[in-house]
Amino acid sequence: MALATALLLPVGAAYAQNATDSADQTEEKKEETSSKTTTLQNVTVTGSRIAKDTFNSVSPVQFISREETTLAGFNSTAAVLQSNTVTGGSEQINNAFGGYVTDGGPGANTLSLRGLGPTRTLLLLNGRRVAPAGSRGSVGSADLNVLPNIMIDRIEILKDGASSIYGSDAVAGVVNVITKTKVDGASVEFQHNATQNGGGDETRWSIMMGKTGDNWRVSGSFEIYDRSELIVGDRGWASNCPLPLVGRGADGRYGADDYIDPVTGEPKCWGLDAGGVTINTLGTAYLLGRPGLGNLGYYGTYAPEMLEFLPPGFDYFNRWRPNASITDGDLPGFEGVDYFGRDSYDPRMKKESLISPTTNYTGFLQGGVDLNAMGDAELYFELLATRRESRQTGYLQHTIDYAANSPLLGAYSFLPAYMAAPADGSTNGQNVAARAFVGWGLYNNWQEVDFYRATAGLRGNLSSEWSYDTYFSHARSEADYFTENRLTDRYAKSLDVVSDGAGGFRCRDTSDGCVAAPMLTADVLAGNLPQAYKDYIMQVTHGNTVYTESTFNFGVNGPLFDLPYGTVSSALGVEYRRAEIDDTPDPNSAANNLYGFTASAPTRGKDSVSEAFAEVEIPVLSGLPGAEELTFNVSARYTDYDSYGDDTTWKLGMLYTPVSWLSLRASRGTSFRAPALFEQFLGATSGFIQSSNDPCINWASKTGNVRTNCGTLGLPNNFNQTQSVTVITKGGADANLAAETSNALTAGIILQPEFPEWFGDLSFAADYYDVEVKNGVSRLTGGQVLNLCYGSEPADFNAGTGYCNFVTRNANNSLSVITQYVNVSTDKVRGWDFTARYVRDIGQGEFRATAQVSHYLEQSGRVFPNDPVRDYAGTLNAPEFTGVLDLSYKLRNWRMRYGLDWVDGINGYEYYEKYFNTDYRDTYQMKTDDYFLHSASLQYTGDDWAITGGVRNIADKEPPRISVSGAVNMIGNAPLYSGVDYLGRTFFVNFTKDF
Repeated sequence: MALATALLLPVGAAYAQNATDSADQTEEKKEETSSKTTTLQNVTVTGSRIAKDTFNSVSPVQFISREETTLAGFNSTAAVLQSNTVTGGSEQINNAFGGYVTDGGPGANTLSLRGLGPTRTLLLLNGRRVAPAGSRGSVGSADLNVLPNIMIDRIEILKDGASSIYGSDAVAGVVNVITKTKVDGASVEFQHNATQNGGGDETRWSIMMGKTGDNWRVSGSFEIYDRSELIVGDRGWASNCPLPLVGRGADGRYGADDYIDPVTGEPKCWGLDAGGVTINTLGTAYLLGRPGLGNLGYYGTYAPEMLEFLPPGFDYFNRWRPNASITDGDLPGFEGVDYFGRDSYDPRMKKESLISPTTNYTGFLQGGVDLNAMGDAELYFELLATRRESRQTGYLQHTIDYAANSPLLGAYSFLPAYMAAPADGSTNGQNVAARAFVGWGLYNNWQEVDFYRATAGLRGNLSSEWSYDTYFSHARSEADYFTENRLTDRYAKSLDVVSDGAGGFRCRDTSDGCVAAPMLTADVLAGNLPQAYKDYIMQVTHGNTVYTESTFNFGVNGPLFDLPYGTVSSALGVEYRRAEIDDTPDPNSAANNLYGFTASAPTRGKDSVSEAFAEVEIPVLSGLPGAEELTFNVSARYTDYDSYGDDTTWKLGMLYTPVSWLSLRASRGTSFRAPALFEQFLGATSGFIQSSNDPCINWASKTGNVRTNCGTLGLPNNFNQTQSVTVITKGGADANLAAETSNALTAGIILQPEFPEWFGDLSFAADYYDVEVKNGVSRLTGGQVLNLCYGSEPADFNAGTGYCNFVTRNANNSLSVITQYVNVSTDKVRGWDFTARYVRDIGQGEFRATAQVSHYLEQSGRVFPNDPVRDYAGTLNAPEFTGVLDLSYKLRNWRMRYGLDWVDGINGYEYYEKYFNTDYRDTYQMKTDDYFLHSASLQYTGDDWAITGGVRNIADKEPPRISVSGAVNMIGNAPLYSGVDYLGRTFFVNFTKDF
């Protein structure tokens, strides 16, 4: 993760070059800057559209070279961009999130700066937007998988709001990936990253070719990147069952109060926390039975007077586990279990994907030809095409609802109905007498995503001082996504059975090859389902997503007029963009025919925007005592969206260099983010939340409006919800969803002391940032809508107005909730970025050290305007500090490197104490130590070849361990967080050959 980076400092200390320079000129330009010459040709650095003859910038920009990423052992551009070096420790969506619902669909890798999310970070390729790509209806951000690798020259990272420069999405910052523009000859590259403990290996084959003529150039690359699957069972820390780790013992360790499973004598394993509640368990009405060994009894909503008739050794239960030794009670052959006694772990879970596999094919072609006309114009083009084939393996809990009086109840036909017929029709309208919670086993998702972007442009001179650049770009992402899903209609048919005349049962309707559901037995509860039954109800579903984006841009660049201390420069332009999404889920999904899975309606919508922008740089002072340089930069953009209307953003920046070794910079401006297409037009997507979200559970014990409102529904005082709550999510276009707005402030200091030559060169930069997003786009959860409705004034509740307009309680008391994307949230981040670099000749070689530290002073937010603002910096998955250290020494053909990644320890206790007045220090392990990753590499460079080898995560450091408390998503007892390493010790080798 750690790698060397360059600061953007005043002349003489930067590594950037004009995007039209060749890679061969890089070293020459470094020599020019180190000797402080002023013969540099004009350059354009990310964060400004004005080409200048210096590298000075009012905004902080970080540079990463391709050579540095090779030395660090990164095998893909996605991995580089998601490293702590770029992200400052903020969480990223990567291939460890394959089992979760994420924007862009499974397998997508996105980029988030400042922890503000991928939709608030703009990704550019050679200064032009990278369009979103991915699968399913929530495609809204660029997928890092589409980027090339061998063709990249450098990456520039602007960690500052820049909507006035680049338009929407540039709220948290901008990342510009810049390719080598002039290539002569051919290069091949091979890299393999192999984990010591198996799984998750990465292999990349690349070829780059190019030719430059007198008035033309063409170059391109093709690469195949393959990452193998890392399953949960490949890592002991992940495959060891997750433990609650509740209660701190006298030795300071957590787990003193963990439930001990009487079957194993070990702490209870909670393997289903990421999906499902239990397996090998039977749900019934409350019956009299014996508790399992170690169970305390599960007391529910039965009438208290029932307790008076409890025989010794018995209790009332509605959850049971097979136990052949129990022969009495209302349910012989079963022991009653409470919440802790339920089974939730299956050895097959070890075969789930920890890091999902993918194979990416990437082709890139670029070129240009001088026309010797239209102001020495160059006609240029770019073509990027990729294909991603990715897959994820997950684990399923399955439920079989046996209707009252169903012949499939077998020996348990006496069981009374205890649950109303599910609203999905899965029991053919029959009330349920028994629900079998069964471990189904593994299932698969896979995606095929094809992306291309074609760009054609013309750039030249309008005069001796003014230049122009105009281009048209069109991008298209098409994804086919497949999932093994159980179909509700087939599930229902399998339960509608008649005798087969041979002592068994068959489906009443066999027209589609229906296979009857198995009879209720202990073997079925144990997960031993007939394969024919599984093959019948589980089918492969197929959806298709197409996302297109077209951009036209025209800009001019040149001087306006002279001032006493320099020339006022400007950049002016217009831009038009049009985007469209068309997601067509499988017909079974659209028809709500997926059993236990989210159903989705088609997502279709389009939007377009017209913009005009201007930027002016004003040199106020130069070359004076106490004012080596004082420059102001002003930019503004007018934007008119079809979806929400028009807006204006602006930015004012300043760079002040009182003496050669000290510079101060600051900027203040506004940014905005237009709602993503999926946030506007997402088709109604149904899912489920737990029944415990019903506010009317035991309503008589509650107070205020909730008690009053629930009391009007005729529910019993001890009402208990037995069905999951259906949540339907849709886009916010019909709710007049508007753009987010934000304010951003940055201020920095750059120090470049002049030391004696023997000491070397030392530079230091510190940048403060403060970004606040107002009227942010947020999707309310189903639980939030329910609480807002039932907590409303009784008059509004009875009238069904306000949030109650989105809540329906059906005749059987099941709940359904509609949620939308709305403008309600507020997000704020404040912090410091520190960078130091030291360079010195030692012996016959050069030593270089770079250190970066990111410090979040605040990461806060709230959903509703009246909510308290809560700062979560320093809590789980939001470290206060992260840092990287890079040390290298180059001696003739050899270069050695050591890298260190640091993630600050987290402390979740202070957050709950401050905002909830709750002390969890003796309850949960919510504190971790500092996390360090070490890496090292060695490189040898020949005349036309180079080989690099090294080790990442030298100490084979495992992720930190915390309690399973529901605070964050987990893998085992490790938080699901991109800032830690799941692969373990990894060896890598890179070989490059030029021809």
